[in-house]
Amino acid sequence: MDHRSDPSDARRAPGRVTGRAWLFGDSIDTDAMYPGFAMKLEPAQAARHVFYDLRPGWTDLVTDGDVLVAGRNFGVGSSRPVAPLLRMLGIAALVADEINSLFLRNAINYGLPAMTVPGITAAVAEGDTVTVDLRRGQVETPQRRFELAPVPDMVLDILDAGGLVPRLIADGLLPADAAV
Repeated sequence: MDHRSDPSDARRAPGRVTGRAWLFGDSIDTDAMYPGFAMKLEPAQAARHVFYDLRPGWTDLVTDGDVLVAGRNFGVGSSRPVAPLLRMLGIAALVADEINSLFLRNAINYGLPAMTVPGITAAVAEGDTVTVDLRRGQVETPQRRFELAPVPDMVLDILDAGGLVPRLIADGLLPADAAV
């Protein structure tokens, strides 16, 4: 039986996340998410500087299971590896009106559930409880329920494994020491 069809944890079952929303605006580039000086730090320290200039102190407020909600053109710019830092902080999912395609691919590859949900920022206030169900293609906010295409099983398998490299290791396609 596919373990995703029988979730035991309603808050954070595979493919489903319920968490507090953090709202960000339009056209946030990866340079603003992951400042250059932080790229010289160890990942755990670098994570403390995500959105450093946009929202000083934000990383101290994030708790495990939170959901990042953003506007249009999220993740544009250089391809800085922000997704693993967001995961280290406890961000359990990302939904945005529009996600840059390269950022979306990187999010999935690093095991961060992410969905483009047109109109999401108009239906969420910061602090709202948001439920993201990738398997069903649904996002629920206090104001609205969005119905989207379900995320393909292949992508769910990558996310369930914690990212692309762990999935390839689990499938025997990469050696165990390939993990970074």
